[in-house]
Amino acid sequence: MLGYLQTFWEQFNWAGLLTALQQLLGVLLCLTVHETCHGLAAYALGDPTAKAMHRLSFNPLHHIDWLGLAAMLVCGFGWAKPVPVDMRYFKNPKTGMAVTALAGPVSNFALSLLLLFLASLLVRFGHAAAFTLWLLSFLLITAQLSIGLGLFNLIPIPPLDGSKVLFALLPPKAYMTLMRYERFGMLVLLLAVWLDVGGSYLSNAIYMVYQRMAGLFF
Repeated sequence: MLGYLQTFWEQFNWAGLLTALQQLLGVLLCLTVHETCHGLAAYALGDPTAKAMHRLSFNPLHHIDWLGLAAMLVCGFGWAKPVPVDMRYFKNPKTGMAVTALAGPVSNFALSLLLLFLASLLVRFGHAAAFTLWLLSFLLITAQLSIGLGLFNLIPIPPLDGSKVLFALLPPKAYMTLMRYERFGMLVLLLAVWLDVGGSYLSNAIYMVYQRMAGLFF
């Protein structure tokens, strides 16, 4: 028994486990920042709903949608549990919804820039120790995941953030009509993810944005 355990310990893929841990921590950070910034934007515009439901939190457990988390880990893009927003509190409901929706993707792009900046400092001033290399890899992986989350959510399919921005540009009657059918958008979205519709285009976009951002610091 002891020999079996020793063999298992020696042959276990520790590098793969550490990579999976990097991705999991990165996904949790990206999703948490994204959803918290939705709530903060809504709160700044007068909507206390997210605060009342304890969603203005950097605790990832308050924001996780397990299917969206799995999609992030497997595909590199996904979603979290939507922050509740009551547009009746906004002075201009359509504009308020658009600004609140944009806060999520914008926060992801800002997070990516911050992570890449920290990675550049680590490259310049860090020591070539095992933990330093792991941390550098974590920063770069998370920056790419954050870009993926931001771009994915800009797709104008309900309930993604891009749809709320698009709807805000429509006349009031068309806006209210589309909002009534918003719940069906998730079925379309899941089908598109399952069939990998447009996945290569999104992956290329993520890579291009990542390269442009990284070029600012490296």
